[in-house]
Amino acid sequence: MNPHEPVEPDFEALIRFIQENRGVDFRGYKKTSLRRRVLRRMEELQCDGFSSYHAFLEAHPQEFVDLLNTVLINVTSFFRDTEAWDVVRDEVIPRILARRGPGGQVRVWSVGCASGEEPYSLAMLLAEALGPEIFCSRVKIYATDLDEEALNTARHATYASKDVESVPPEYLKKYFERTNNHYVFQRELRKCVIFGRHNIVHDAPISRIDLLVCRNLLIYLETDTQNLVLPRMHYALANDGVLFLGKAETQLARSKLFEPINLKHRIFRKVPQEWRRSLGGSAGLVAEPHPSRPTSLQGRLLEAIVDGSPQAYLAVGADGNLAFANVAARRLLEVGEGDIGRPFQDLAVSYRPAELRSRIEEVERTGRPLRLEHQEFHRPPADPVRLTIEVMPLGTRDGKPYATLLSFTDSTRLFKMQQELEAAQESLETIIEELQSANEELETTNEELQSTNEELETTNEELQSTNEELETMNEELRSTNEELEVANEELRRHSDDTAEYRNYTESILRSIDLGIIVLDMDLTVQSWNRWCENAWGLRGEEVTGATFLNLDIGLPTHRLRDALDAALGGRGQEGIRLDAIDRRGRSISCDVRAMPLLYEGRLPRGVVLIIEDTTEAARQEECNRYIGRVVGQSLDQVLILDPATLRIQLTNKGVEAKLGYSLPQLRQLTLHDLLPGMPRMALDEVVAPLLSKERPEQVVRAALQSRDGRSQPVEIRLQHADGEEPPILVAIIHDSPGPDGLPAG
Repeated sequence: MNPHEPVEPDFEALIRFIQENRGVDFRGYKKTSLRRRVLRRMEELQCDGFSSYHAFLEAHPQEFVDLLNTVLINVTSFFRDTEAWDVVRDEVIPRILARRGPGGQVRVWSVGCASGEEPYSLAMLLAEALGPEIFCSRVKIYATDLDEEALNTARHATYASKDVESVPPEYLKKYFERTNNHYVFQRELRKCVIFGRHNIVHDAPISRIDLLVCRNLLIYLETDTQNLVLPRMHYALANDGVLFLGKAETQLARSKLFEPINLKHRIFRKVPQEWRRSLGGSAGLVAEPHPSRPTSLQGRLLEAIVDGSPQAYLAVGADGNLAFANVAARRLLEVGEGDIGRPFQDLAVSYRPAELRSRIEEVERTGRPLRLEHQEFHRPPADPVRLTIEVMPLGTRDGKPYATLLSFTDSTRLFKMQQELEAAQESLETIIEELQSANEELETTNEELQSTNEELETTNEELQSTNEELETMNEELRSTNEELEVANEELRRHSDDTAEYRNYTESILRSIDLGIIVLDMDLTVQSWNRWCENAWGLRGEEVTGATFLNLDIGLPTHRLRDALDAALGGRGQEGIRLDAIDRRGRSISCDVRAMPLLYEGRLPRGVVLIIEDTTEAARQEECNRYIGRVVGQSLDQVLILDPATLRIQLTNKGVEAKLGYSLPQLRQLTLHDLLPGMPRMALDEVVAPLLSKERPEQVVRAALQSRDGRSQPVEIRLQHADGEEPPILVAIIHDSPGPDGLPAG
């Protein structure tokens, strides 16, 4: 960038940020062109300043791709500027192939290749000249660019129909494959094109190149950067290599590094570097020594010519001493008569205005003259002047050197005129480049407008298609809405059923006169019915979510730990009877049973505790046991019979004493066996009204036979206890005056 242009800190900070984050160095680009393209991208995003765009880039890293596409103008096409490519095909390529011979390798470099159209154009021309097989074995094409996204596009070598419009039909048919709506460059030729990221300003150039193509890149670079790039291109090219530039690039019109092959189409040839040394034949300015003495007129004439010359001359002998200095030299270089014969290296002129000792040695060694142009020479207090110095060997007629002549010419005016000419030419080139840049931008804008028009047409078609799809979607949405209404009604009905089922379940749990507690796998309370609320004095919302074993209630929960673990393991256990205290402080007895909570998978998902208040049942059981003990010890005879078979099930001590049988012996007998005098049918008729519940009690008088065969008249009262489980027939025996075998009236 030009250091004399106004500095914009925000713009400079933005450029540094891009360089640090993407490795793209814009320092050599023309600031005006670079600034104009960044502003163009900012206008598209509606950013009002470089600092705001800087912040936008930091927040949206994907914007780098669009910015680089805008700044690095990827305007390219196949065979762009057809006439120039015709010259390359007809003149340049045959020249390169002839120089390389039948088996030589050909190396081509495309600088700023963008999306690959340019290197593939070169590949087609070389393949046409050599044939595809020889091309693949002899040619390497290097294609470089800064834009990584463009390089990826180039590597795929896939182009739309409009991209290949400039390709000749015969080339399109021969070197491209049609795939759907795209054209793909031939695979075998594509292998010979090597793409890579490269900065021509800062990266080392590729060497031994036969053809270097760099079209419309230099016009975007500052003059100093151009002067840096051109020697790099000169180094990259092989001797007699060809440089192919864009039509707007005029930098080589005054360059000594290249000479034109076709100036109109900007095609140049590398000039070997040796020309800088100005190597040529030596001139013998001094005649060979002659034995005859020159006439005085000749001597005076030579002295007058040398002393009257405006050029300063010094002669250094073969021994390294100053041998001659004319008047102009003594006046310009401040060499006096006393310096004649002194070693030249001891004089100030040997190193000022330029280092001349090594130059003299080089001329003596090579025998060729050397020229140093426009060397700056200070003579205070006068203004500095520019001197052009020529160092030439002097020799005899047989070619033997005997001295070195140095001439000093004042080229100050020529130097200034050359500077002014270069400045004017640079200004003209800048204007041409700006015009070309503007032309490139106009072409880009035109292409973008055409692309935008096509996109708008496509968008219009897509909108029409979208409209039809929306209408279809509207119909589908109406249908879906109706289905959703039906589904909503179904869900409402299911919700009502679920609520009803929940109320029904809760009603059942409230109605069951048992305590039901549901625990999860962590023994946390999930359900707590009303019986538990009444028994333990805690509401369901107070205990739900609490750990059951930590509840402060009258039930000793710690004694249920083993039963709970067994239920969680899927093993049920018998109930446990526990003594507890209810919410009123009364002592109660409870039967607690822990069962696994099973789902469809049959794996336990928790525990169900069922608690039954057995206080009254325990008291009744105790009372029954007490009554049983009393009846069992009574001397009255009591028999407990099976109603169906009248087999004796249980007796008391009175029966055993009266009949002489033990209880096991009596259990083997029926009532018929004890009343042998009473017909079986008659006894069954007595029992039948009891079993049918027609009468609650029957009284029979009969003879009861004991074990020793004695008969005793008794009165037997029969009662049917059908409420017991299993039902029993109770026979109470009393002594009677005499048996008659009939029911008592």
